[in-house]
Amino acid sequence: MERQIWSIEGNTQRLDGGAMFGNAPRALWERWAMPDERNRIDLACRALLVREPDRNLLFETGIGAFFEPKLKDRYGVEEDEHILLQSLADVGLSHKDIDVVVLSHLHFDHAGGLLSSYREGHPPKLLFPKATFVVGARAWERANHPHARDKASFIPELQRLLVESGRLEVVDGDHTPALGDDYRLHYSDGHTPGLMMTEIPGTSGPILYASDLIPGRAWVHTSITMGYDRFPERLIDEKRALLDDLAARHGRLFFTHDPAVALAFVTKDERSRFGTSMNRARVVGLVA
Repeated sequence: MERQIWSIEGNTQRLDGGAMFGNAPRALWERWAMPDERNRIDLACRALLVREPDRNLLFETGIGAFFEPKLKDRYGVEEDEHILLQSLADVGLSHKDIDVVVLSHLHFDHAGGLLSSYREGHPPKLLFPKATFVVGARAWERANHPHARDKASFIPELQRLLVESGRLEVVDGDHTPALGDDYRLHYSDGHTPGLMMTEIPGTSGPILYASDLIPGRAWVHTSITMGYDRFPERLIDEKRALLDDLAARHGRLFFTHDPAVALAFVTKDERSRFGTSMNRARVVGLVA
């Protein structure tokens, strides 16, 4: 089966660089991301679209435009419009054309794009009216029973809307009916319990939607973690094992938060340091 891969840009963010790089010193991380006067760095909220002959699959939806103005400023959302919807339109699709939406977890910057844009006095509506929504079982449990530390990362009304749609698929395993056996699921607990990453098969090697395990090229360095990660030491071990596997299989990473690169091959040098090569800023109809 021929699959075409597209990077679909969503609303961009500016977040505190110190939070994004955990305990790494600024003198190190500003080489990768120069902060503004408020110490914020640019971040993408990018989705991955897979177009198959008879269906369209969307991996995550970014942050969207559901925030009220006060929260929009707090979380550094740059645009007023729902950019994901515009980006889908640029490739000839609307949210109504998406058959499956896969969510690595339900933090607002990965699932907020499921919702309609903010309108004062109007509750948000769930978009993607025919899509099956795929969520990992432990990520679903975390969203419904968050810890006090990450409660603010979730959208309170989203879980109810997903259940009421009648199209929610909660998965616990390496495969899910909505995607089929060609797609393999990987799990990580370092960023948030049950984060689910999807491996897309390809003739030139697999493509992994790495989500927040490896949000951009800078985080390919195994010791670099985010202040938002719940269990940084576990994340480092998970990341090293995953990168070892991808490097051995000529695999690629799709980055959700890197503002400059959407897709890159994983490399490993003679000192076992990981990096990337053949970096792509955009992916337009790549045959997987």
